[in-house]
Amino acid sequence: MPPAVRVSGLARRFGEITAVDGVSFDVGEAEIFGFLGPNGAGKTTTISMLCTLLRPTAGSAAIGGCDIVSDPAGVRREIGIVFQDSTVDERLTARENLVFHGELFGMARADIRPRADQLLERVGLADRAGDAVITFSGGMRRRLEVARGLMHWPSVLFLDEPTVGLDPQTRRSLWAYARSMRDTEGVTIFLTTHYMDEAEACDRVAVMDHGRIIALDTPARLKARLGGDVVSIVGPDNAALAREVRESFEIEPRLENEAVEFNVEHGGDFVPVLLARLDGEVRSVGIRAPTLEDVFVSLTGHQIREQAFSEEDKMRSMQRQGFRRMR
Repeated sequence: MPPAVRVSGLARRFGEITAVDGVSFDVGEAEIFGFLGPNGAGKTTTISMLCTLLRPTAGSAAIGGCDIVSDPAGVRREIGIVFQDSTVDERLTARENLVFHGELFGMARADIRPRADQLLERVGLADRAGDAVITFSGGMRRRLEVARGLMHWPSVLFLDEPTVGLDPQTRRSLWAYARSMRDTEGVTIFLTTHYMDEAEACDRVAVMDHGRIIALDTPARLKARLGGDVVSIVGPDNAALAREVRESFEIEPRLENEAVEFNVEHGGDFVPVLLARLDGEVRSVGIRAPTLEDVFVSLTGHQIREQAFSEEDKMRSMQRQGFRRMR
């Protein structure tokens, strides 16, 4: 079975800046695939190329067998898109937004209204179908955007940071809708996020930083790469404690979250040995299982961070303009 998304050596440069640096990966049918990384990592630029909103500088990609450069119209028939920023028409009702989308995509007239009503029911907006979107909350608009993205039966649904700014309940609801469409209609979900809980829910995760994919695997396997437990110690001089851990146990610690952290097998057995050998004062000790945040830090040397403005922000602005042209 061919992959739903196939990417080979895809790159994009903006003058002297390389936003995406030769990424290659496949996404399987009905897979929930996550791009994990901070703003500026190249996630949105990659999606913009895959959605035919931006022409690649180099490399190739195909969605549903349609090449993103030579067959952009074919790609657009295969995909649905939900951007971080709202693009629904607030002057129309919820149903009118979906009907308009269906007409733009050339759906059979007899299918449009039933499909719209089915999706509005699925995302919990059936009782507001005839209301103008201007009266909707941010969470309701996002649910409508998911319904619109699925309106024309796409094979791949792109979700670009879709839950930023939403409350936890709405975030959980959006995930439930996405999984439902994956399970009932076989839709492939391609998600970008910097939320660890969302990345954990993906079938596979590509860790991206500075335009490159630095790791790609299931969340469980990525975390297993670190080995064992994460031990965290805090003292009045964390830098000195880190040096002691390095010299005494030949372990490379990390100074994170105002603590010294490192990975060891069987953390519960190791901690008494650690405390007996350290000369510096230890005020607190913690043991936990590794997270994808730990994986990211170990691979990049820094935490996933927010940046005030980046190439990703510029790309989101281009996305909105390009999507309006595409409509």
